[in-house]
Amino acid sequence: MLALQNINFSIAGRQILDGVDLQVSGRQHIGLVGRNGSGKSTLFKIILGELEQDSGKIQIENGKLILAVKQEMPDGEVTPREFLLSNDLRREKLMRQLEENADNPELLAEIYDRLINIKAFEAESRAAIVLRGLGFDEEAQNTPVCSFSGGFRMRVALGAILYCEPDLLLLDEPTNHLDLETSDWLKDFLGAYQKSFILISHDRDFLNDTTDAILHLKNKKITRYGGNFDTFIDVYSLKQKNAEEYNAKMEARRRHAMAFVERFKAKATKARQAQSRLKAIEKMKFLPIDQDDPTVAFNFPEPSYILSSDILSYDRISLGYEDKVVLKNISGSIMADDRIAIVGANGNGKTTFAKFLAGELRQKKGTRDANSKLKIGFYRQDLFEKLDITKSPYDFLREMMPSFIDKQIRSHLGRFGFSGDRVFQLIRELSGGERARLVFATLTLEAPNLLILDEPTNHLDIEMRESLISTLTSYKGAVILITHDRNFLNRTANSIFVVANGSVKQFNGDVNQYEKIVLSEKQ
Repeated sequence: MLALQNINFSIAGRQILDGVDLQVSGRQHIGLVGRNGSGKSTLFKIILGELEQDSGKIQIENGKLILAVKQEMPDGEVTPREFLLSNDLRREKLMRQLEENADNPELLAEIYDRLINIKAFEAESRAAIVLRGLGFDEEAQNTPVCSFSGGFRMRVALGAILYCEPDLLLLDEPTNHLDLETSDWLKDFLGAYQKSFILISHDRDFLNDTTDAILHLKNKKITRYGGNFDTFIDVYSLKQKNAEEYNAKMEARRRHAMAFVERFKAKATKARQAQSRLKAIEKMKFLPIDQDDPTVAFNFPEPSYILSSDILSYDRISLGYEDKVVLKNISGSIMADDRIAIVGANGNGKTTFAKFLAGELRQKKGTRDANSKLKIGFYRQDLFEKLDITKSPYDFLREMMPSFIDKQIRSHLGRFGFSGDRVFQLIRELSGGERARLVFATLTLEAPNLLILDEPTNHLDIEMRESLISTLTSYKGAVILITHDRNFLNRTANSIFVVANGSVKQFNGDVNQYEKIVLSEKQ
């Protein structure tokens, strides 16, 4: 279906892909992994023809459909259901041919066969199923997309390619705009997908549950591994270990042979043997070993005050915007060492609750009492999107904290991987992961003792997520998390708050148990 042969690609003189080969055929569920900036999204754009490779060949089998989520979000008065149907270009074309050839029975029969083959007469029901899985009820499916948030419009764009059921799906971080419940639906959809897909994801649980092969993009090349992500890690680690052991033995032999050469090369009786061993040394081959990419560790400052007992309590709270009440009659408290996961479908009020806890949204009713020494760091997506890309990280922090001296600014940025001249690089030139680290740097400036993190992993690769997990585990303040990454939640949260039906209630169980309940209810 798809074959890439010896693909090379460079940007501004920097080589991104070097001799990449790739074949996809039949039903293959493939994960594409690699560090941020390694070239994963670039590879997708080359396959789609959005970028042209410097050299190499791309072959796509005639009649095979390859689709990826479009960058531009759907907008206007079109409804989600109408948008999905209009994106099925094969169906649209055949339906027009049906009308144009109404007087040609022979051709009509052929067109009908092709329509049946692409499930054209099931279009309405298939579109409804996909949209329902992505969180759109009957009313929402027939509401203009312009009335939805950016996250829900991205769901519509994702739904359009899932509905079309192409021969090859190219999915680049599809769970970024999904809640835990919808992410589970997508996991099941991809697991049962009868055609092929290549999935870029940094969610290791999602990769484990959906893929049967992994493409590892590292050092500008792709290596293929059978099995899911955990299998890839095991095989890759063993491969590296075996290569290191083999090279160590070869190095011991080389040193032994060189010692003989150095000792006897000047003796006439041994010179021939010395030359022979020197030639043998020159023929020795060592196995290539991947150098680990440096992972920038998160390094949060110690909270300015280590609090004990309740740090924040709220009683009979109602929350909302203008005349709309989103959550009502909620009560509870946050302890100094809490690690809380806030879960629930998008639109139920998770971010509303988080804003209230952070003190950014005032309650309509009820009381909120916070410890007088409580300092809160609130990570949210709008901070990421509102970074002034014309400034450098240094200038950005200096404006936020004018009382800081140069050494303090540099020291704080250094905690998040910005050192040397990197502190003066314009934000527009930073990767998504680097911008995320800058946001973390800004929200920890005053050494908070409560961190509220709303989707903090969206721009972090797997290694960076591991670093953040490690940092949060040792962090001495309280942590409240909203994320769709199950692995992240399982390893950081010790309690779960469920936001649903206008209320917030503590769940008596872990993330896996909560997921089972949600899935059983959907079924």
